[in-house]
Formats: sequence, C-alpha cells, structure tokens
Amino acid sequence: QVQLVESGGGLVQAGESLRLSCAASGRTFSNYLIRWFRQAPGKEREFVAAINWSGSTYYANSVKGRFTISRDNAKNTVYLQMNSLKPEDTAVYYCNKENSWGQGTQVTVSS
Repeated sequence: QVQLVESGGGLVQAGESLRLSCAASGRTFSNYLIRWFRQAPGKEREFVAAINWSGSTYYANSVKGRFTISRDNAKNTVYLQMNSLKPEDTAVYYCNKENSWGQGTQVTVSS
C-alpha cells in the first residue's frame, strides 16, 4: 500500500505562488496516474490536475495556465506549482493514486 504525504501549503496573498509536493512511500508510483484534488469548505472535492506515467498532463479549466503539475520519479514525488493564486483557490489540496489519498495540505489565499 502506497502512502502519500502532501506538503507545501500555506497562507499567501492573491497573485503569489506556492509549490505543493506529494511524496510517496512504499511502492513506487512511476507507472501510475497521479492526481491532485482540492476541497474548499462546504464544497465537494474537485479535480485539479493529473500526470500520467509518460508525463502527459491534464488540468481543470479553472487552473489551466496558472498551475503546473510535474513529477520526479527518482524522488517518488509529484509537484503542483501554483502561480497567480486567487482567493477561490483556497482549499485543502490532496494527492491521489488509485485508492490512496494523502492527508491534505491547506492552501489559503487572501485577497
């Protein structure tokens, strides 16, 4: 069973940037699709971005052009670079591999 640990969240002002990390332990995930989701208070968890084994990337329309997902298979880590952050990006961000989820990392963007 893979364990996922997110980090890198914090409090920033609108327009600033953050980079989230998702580190995996246990089985490596280089051959798997890794996804980022987020959940804001009172809202359902929503898809943010994904990267597959070959490096192809997918984004929600709301973050396209601002967020970039990448992976370093040697470090068993997936990153989410978030630029031009907006208050509506405030949420707990989770990484996911198949049925495994991390504990989440809080991102708060003030206006």
